[in-house]
Amino acid sequence: MAAAMASAAERAVLEEEFKWLLQEEVHAVLKQLQDILKEASHRFALPVSGSEGTIKQENFVLSTSGTDQVKGVLTLQGDALCQADISLKMPRNNQLLHFAFREDKQWKLQQIQDARNHVNQAIYLLMNRDVNYQFKTGSEVLKLMDAVMLQLTRARNRLTTPATLTLPEIASSGLTKMFTPALPPDILVNFYINLNKLCLTVYQLHVLQPSTTKNFKPAGGSVLHNPGAMFEFGNQRYEVSHVHKVECVVPWLNDALVFFTVSLQLCQQLKDKISIFSSYWNYRPY
Repeated sequence: MAAAMASAAERAVLEEEFKWLLQEEVHAVLKQLQDILKEASHRFALPVSGSEGTIKQENFVLSTSGTDQVKGVLTLQGDALCQADISLKMPRNNQLLHFAFREDKQWKLQQIQDARNHVNQAIYLLMNRDVNYQFKTGSEVLKLMDAVMLQLTRARNRLTTPATLTLPEIASSGLTKMFTPALPPDILVNFYINLNKLCLTVYQLHVLQPSTTKNFKPAGGSVLHNPGAMFEFGNQRYEVSHVHKVECVVPWLNDALVFFTVSLQLCQQLKDKISIFSSYWNYRPY
C-alpha cells in the first residue's frame, strides 16, 4: 500500500516536471536556438528581400606553405566572388601568367547560398507557431528537434563537404570563361569552400598524343585531382601534370560553423531530456 502510494506520488512529481519541461524549458531552448541561428544567418551577410544598402566586400590573400607557384587576391561579397586576381608561375619555363575576373562577371559560391538557406529554414521551423502555443507531447518536441537538426546538419555539410567534380565538369564550368585574358587550354581552375576556408585549385595539363603508350583511364569525380589524372574534353585527351592548391581563412565561416555545432548540441540535449522522462513511466512521447 505504502509502496503504491509512493509510486503514485513519484509519478505525480514526474508528470509535473515533464509538464514544466514542455511549457517552460522547451520554449526557452527554442528562443535560445532562434537567437543563435539568427546570428549565424547574419554572418553570411546575404541580401534579404526589402533590405537596403550594399554588402561589404572583403579581400583575402591566397597562400599555401608548400609553394609560391600560385598567388592571388580574392574579393568576396556575400556568396559571390566579385573579383579574383591570380598569378601563376609555369614550372616548365618559369613564365609568369596573370589572370583576373572580367569586370562584368561574378562567381556565385553555391555552398554559401545553400548553407544560409538551410539556416533560414531551421529558423522558420523554430518560429512557425503562435507565440502562446503550448506543446502537448514529447513526441511533438522530438519531431521538431529532428527537423531542425536535419537543416543544421545540411547547412554544416554544405560547408564541410565540397562537391566532387570530374575534370570535364571543371573544364566545362562557366568559371573558365570568367577571366581576362582567357585561360589557356592547358589550365583549369576551381573555387570551393572547405570548412572555414575559401580554396582555389589550379590544374596544369598536358595533351596526351594519340601515339602515347600510356593506358588512358579517365578519372572520376573528386574534390581534388592528383597529378596523373586523365580526362577527355573536346575530342582531346589530357593528363594533369601539376596541381596547386591555395586557400584563405574566412573568419565568419568559422563563426557560422561554431553556431551550427552549439545549436545541434542544444537540440540533442533537449531530445535527451524528453527521452529520459519516457523511460520512467509507461507514457511514451514517441
